[in-house]
Amino acid sequence: MTDPQNPQPGPQPYPAAQNPQPYPAAQNPQPYPLAQNPAGGQPYYPMPGYLPAPQPKGLSTASMVLALVSVVFGFTFLLPITALILGIVGLRREPAGRGMAIAGVVISGLILVVWAILLIVLLVVGLSAFGIAVSQTTS
Repeated sequence: MTDPQNPQPGPQPYPAAQNPQPYPAAQNPQPYPLAQNPAGGQPYYPMPGYLPAPQPKGLSTASMVLALVSVVFGFTFLLPITALILGIVGLRREPAGRGMAIAGVVISGLILVVWAILLIVLLVVGLSAFGIAVSQTTS
């Protein structure tokens, strides 16, 4: 047993270090140059600059996503119109998302042009078929 009045140290778990410093000295101890305090006193480290807050891009992103989705689901006439409106609003309000807004406007505009051509072709074919049917019944 050990005597509580005179404790003996136990075995050391690690050998004594050869280097008196436990950690090597830093290569660059001052990451920022010291600035002089205008009121006198001790020099100080200046605060690093902050990054600006990210600008919103929600409308532009939604316009591009809806335009791309309307390529696959183009039978819904509502998606390209919504993408076109969001793209135009995104161009005016969000300068950071200008590229995505332009992509949304162009893609949804092309899809709406295809819709218009299909409607005109169907209307012409339908009217010509109706005209042929009417002319055959009257003769």
